[in-house]
Amino acid sequence: MTEPRTETLYEAIGGDQTVRALTHRFYELMDTLPGAARCRAIHPTDLSGSEEKFYEYLTGYLGGPPLYTDKRGHPMLRRRHFVAEIGPEERDEWLMCFNLAIEETVAHPQLRAIILEPITRLAHHMQNKEEN
Repeated sequence: MTEPRTETLYEAIGGDQTVRALTHRFYELMDTLPGAARCRAIHPTDLSGSEEKFYEYLTGYLGGPPLYTDKRGHPMLRRRHFVAEIGPEERDEWLMCFNLAIEETVAHPQLRAIILEPITRLAHHMQNKEEN
């Protein structure tokens, strides 16, 4: 008798195609929204590398293939982000872009909520300075 298979969030939202669309839209929003200027300013001029790393990370985070860890090792996200000053404004702008991107790319509201709760906690954890 085979055990019942549990679907991952990665599979439930549509797999690679959806994660690619989500990360692409996220960086597109960050690059174009005036309300994301502080968050955008702490990123490289060319966002393609950041987008690829976030795609790889999010793929594994949601239960898909461990692309990021296979390629780069343990994420150590907070440590890797210490080079950027992330205050409440940068954090909130990042979350604004992520919220807009996930609303546009993940159809099911319950799946969005399941993803947004830990992502919001993660964004708060990444903050490494107080007010600007």
